[in-house]
Amino acid sequence: MEHEHVREVDPAVADALEAEVKRQRSSLQMIASENHASRAVLDAQGSALTNKYAEGYPGSRYYGGCEYADEVEQLAIDRATELFGAEHVNVQPHSGTQANQAVYFATLEPGDKILSLDLTHGGHLSHGHPANFVGQLYDVEQYEVDAETGYLDYDALADQAAEFDPDMIVSGYSAYPREIEWGRIQEVAESVDAFHLADIAHITGLVAGGVHESPVGVADFVTGSTHKTIRAGRGGIVMTSEEYADDVDAAVFPGGQGGPLMHNVAGKAVGFKEALTPEFEEYARQTVANAKALGQSLADHGFSLVSGGTDNHLVLVDLRESHPDTSGGDAEKALEDAGIVLNGNTVPGETRSPFDPSGIRAGTPALTTRGFDQDDCRTVGDLIARVVDRSEEDVIADVRDEVESLCEANPLYGDE
Repeated sequence: MEHEHVREVDPAVADALEAEVKRQRSSLQMIASENHASRAVLDAQGSALTNKYAEGYPGSRYYGGCEYADEVEQLAIDRATELFGAEHVNVQPHSGTQANQAVYFATLEPGDKILSLDLTHGGHLSHGHPANFVGQLYDVEQYEVDAETGYLDYDALADQAAEFDPDMIVSGYSAYPREIEWGRIQEVAESVDAFHLADIAHITGLVAGGVHESPVGVADFVTGSTHKTIRAGRGGIVMTSEEYADDVDAAVFPGGQGGPLMHNVAGKAVGFKEALTPEFEEYARQTVANAKALGQSLADHGFSLVSGGTDNHLVLVDLRESHPDTSGGDAEKALEDAGIVLNGNTVPGETRSPFDPSGIRAGTPALTTRGFDQDDCRTVGDLIARVVDRSEEDVIADVRDEVESLCEANPLYGDE
């Protein structure tokens, strides 16, 4: 991918952009929240819509000249509505966190109570961590997964909700490898007269592809990222019923944002169209199959998987039993040197610092986009095990060679 116009103006940035494309082509991107957008999505996000202010919503803007911005945003809305079956969709949030912010602002007052999953057990910063605005504005209590099984304990959640009496319960997670029973969480929310926000940031594409149960029509609000498993334009989305539509829209704009990033909305529109194809459904199925194969390969090498496996796009590995002297940070660094990019991650019952945790998290969306199948992912599991078992220079160099062979067999953005 050339960046000739950038190079004419700024060679330093052009060099960095081309180096990044080379990095992605020649290494395995396995951070579970990352993917490879199509050339069509990239083109849309780099379009002239970056020049256009379009504060407001289609048909009701604060500036003139928005007829094509209206057309693009309405396409994104209509396609998301078809994909997810939602009554109302807002495609303007700049990120999944700002989508969550909009729901909080639409429904809660400062000091209201939120019950959400602890970050070290697979939750997200925007669900109530004290370093985030959510933990600073609201009274947050957090539930946990069962430290022994790695699964959500819905009965324990119900008991905790009855005692805490939250105004909102948040479900949907960043490092939970199992399918979520949205209906059971909705029942808990209704039992304490709380709102239920389902954050599907990680699994938006799996829900769209029909391989994970959907919370749309179950939870009061559904938020998500539009660039992870779904591979659309970078940003966020909010879905809800008509009952809350006006409140959500007002909380997005003008409540939390100014002008929408219309070039990103264009990328969302294109990506949602891609997600409506049979090919995307196959990609979603393959992403899960690949994650299962990766997890089984790691388990065969003696690695302990949180919850014993996966139902979605990621595996979470607890290194404490198999590699007690290796931290997640150590493993992350050695694997990146070998061309395998994933992240150190906290695990249930974490005993180390979150900056150097006890686990690693690996995802298969980007590999699947490149064309990897189960056999490839089993091979990747073998390579990960070799590096974590013995992260010496000769091992890392050998694995790096094998990674490059895998990349050459599954090229990214062509060979030019």
